Amino acid sequence: MNNNEHGIGSKISRRNFLGASSKAAVAVTIGMTIPFSIGEKEAAAAKFPSYPFTLGVASGDPLPESVVLWTRLAPDPLAADGLGGMTEEEVIVKWEVAVDEQFKTIVKRGHEVATPDYAYSIHAEVYGLEPGKEYYYRFKSGNDFSPVGKTKTAPAYGSQLDQLNFAFASCQNVPAGYYTAYDHMVKEDLDLVIFLGDYIYENGGQGTIGRGHVPAKEIFTLEDYRVRYGQYKSDPSLQAAHAVFPWIVTLDDHELENNFGGDATNYPNKYASKEEFLARREAAFQAYYEHMPLRRSALPSGIDMQVYRRFNFGNLAEFNVLDTRQYRTNTTSDRLDPNKTMMGEVQESWLYDGLSRSNAHWNILAQQVLMAQRDTKLGEGYEFATDNWNGYVANRDRLFNCITENDLNNVVVITGDSHRNWVNDLKEDFFNLDSRTLATEFVGTSISSGGDGKDMDQAGIDIMSENPHVKWMNNQRGYVRCQLTPEQLRADFMVVPHVTMPGAPISNRASFIVENGKPGAVRI
Repeated sequence: MNNNEHGIGSKISRRNFLGASSKAAVAVTIGMTIPFSIGEKEAAAAKFPSYPFTLGVASGDPLPESVVLWTRLAPDPLAADGLGGMTEEEVIVKWEVAVDEQFKTIVKRGHEVATPDYAYSIHAEVYGLEPGKEYYYRFKSGNDFSPVGKTKTAPAYGSQLDQLNFAFASCQNVPAGYYTAYDHMVKEDLDLVIFLGDYIYENGGQGTIGRGHVPAKEIFTLEDYRVRYGQYKSDPSLQAAHAVFPWIVTLDDHELENNFGGDATNYPNKYASKEEFLARREAAFQAYYEHMPLRRSALPSGIDMQVYRRFNFGNLAEFNVLDTRQYRTNTTSDRLDPNKTMMGEVQESWLYDGLSRSNAHWNILAQQVLMAQRDTKLGEGYEFATDNWNGYVANRDRLFNCITENDLNNVVVITGDSHRNWVNDLKEDFFNLDSRTLATEFVGTSISSGGDGKDMDQAGIDIMSENPHVKWMNNQRGYVRCQLTPEQLRADFMVVPHVTMPGAPISNRASFIVENGKPGAVRI
């Protein structure tokens, strides 16, 4: 299959998307086509004080015959009660899926009921679509149309796939900078985007560029988390990237709290009780679900939300999307404790079983925090961070044993969190450079977190000199663009020179290739 067949990213430009955000532009663009399945009189009952689709549209979790369509009704997304300016108890929201941008050939339609229980968000799981096909979609409520979005289903299970194009990103702190990288990402020829966490930040930071957090404080309640998502999802660059590609998302720590892991035992001095922390966790998880294009299987149950899951793209790639936050044991205990886990026993078993059964050309682990060893030499000893896999050595060893025991020579790890670009060899023994390389880790920098950054800093120089398995590093902002074929994976590290001012150009700072069957990246 040629990925250029459907012209991914070629029809909806950011300018067209932003223009469609007004009711007049939408009416001109898509018009009144085939009648909806629900009568217009019933739909017109919903009346809004202003345009309700201010947060745009999104799609996600692509399967061969299905995709999730997302939107949220929010005439006033920063309303303090977290309900986005909505006053109705229940509102009907219709959706349509078509093969053309003008909606002349509609293939699926339906409706959902938006309620205050989930902040008037919609998660429409559309089934009966064709594998590997591009579709357009839109929503309607009352007399208002949403912007038009574009999505794509995954190829049929086991089908021969010649190429897959995707990008991965993470860490988009609003006060720290503009989302300029997304302005460039929307022009890419991509099949999907993978977001690896820190979609929002929970602190009250205001920054220096006029993009301060709302509310201007650290958030703890469901209402405040909803307002914060309303602020982030109001960003036009982020909306544009959601509108042109399906996204696969997972969370990291800032969707709840910096460096959180497991339960409140990690924070004995911050909360009056464990229950106080868990109440915050429940609120944060619900708000996350409400604002992401996730399936109902991810609907939180109290403090629990399952976001680890698996996606297949023909016979080419199997993506294991991990959750290294919710189930981890205490970060402050001994990093060499054999009982420590980043993923929890159930998720570990799920992952190892999936890897052992995989027949894909590539096995890709999409996860949050640095997996490669990073040490800082202090005299004759070493100091290790404990918030990433270096604090959970036994769990990393179990994963590496799974790779070795199943003769997997096609594993690539994609990682976020660190606000830097890294290329790492994952070694059988990190203290022995001559030991076998088991897999490759590509770590992507942030969209905006950390501010402008620079190509290289002293910290990066020190890290590379002390860790020879780190093959390259960069401290600018951007995303990683990947092209996958049966023979190789190519990763392009796309960076912008600044984010504290809008309008930065983008460039490919470095490119690396991993050949199938030969773990370890080679710069080209």
